[in-house]
Amino acid sequence: MIPLLQAESLAITIVTLALSAVLTAFLFASYRKGRRSSLMFWGLGLAAFTAGVFLEVLFALGIYSMSLVDIYLFIVALLVELLALGSMELLSSKTKKRAYQAFCIASTMFLVAALAASGNVDIVQAYVAYLPPSLLVTVASTAMTFPAAIILIWVALISYIKTKSVKMLSIIAGVVLVSIAGTLYIVSFPSLLYISEFIGILLLWVGFYSRQARRGRSASGARRHPPPH
Repeated sequence: MIPLLQAESLAITIVTLALSAVLTAFLFASYRKGRRSSLMFWGLGLAAFTAGVFLEVLFALGIYSMSLVDIYLFIVALLVELLALGSMELLSSKTKKRAYQAFCIASTMFLVAALAASGNVDIVQAYVAYLPPSLLVTVASTAMTFPAAIILIWVALISYIKTKSVKMLSIIAGVVLVSIAGTLYIVSFPSLLYISEFIGILLLWVGFYSRQARRGRSASGARRHPPPH
């Protein structure tokens, strides 16, 4: 018989995995239509999130190794930077974009080095990512995720102020939850990690899908009623 915590974690992660995979495909499809760099980075960020949730499914099934743990720790930090890179593409300043891209390269290399130097640290307990990583990995992960989280919130708030879109608030909340979810295994309630991921991906669904559907209706209306010449 599957323990209750394992069953709950498995159910939540499977649903989150399915929602995340579909939303990732949706963002890449939107990118192919419009070739917007922001959608490309957001799609890559959601792809990394999907990969991280897939590993959580494996953990919930009792399948894990130290190599998978290292990959998981890398992914949960990388996805935040990728989402932030997408948000940076909404800015007009090329200098700021290039500066943050250079920072991302340096901070990512720092995390890779930290994971290699820290050796094997088992963070999986009771079928969930629960125990904290080494101090060096924590510092390196924070160096990646903290600036990225600030950028995500900052750009999202600027976009909301300009557009006054309620859907943007949904995207802001979803991005924040998805971004911080990877660090929630250090709290005493391990299921909070999976609940925050699930709620975050739902909020992103509401925000991204509704905005795209609205744009589609607007474009369709423009085709039916072209402006007079």
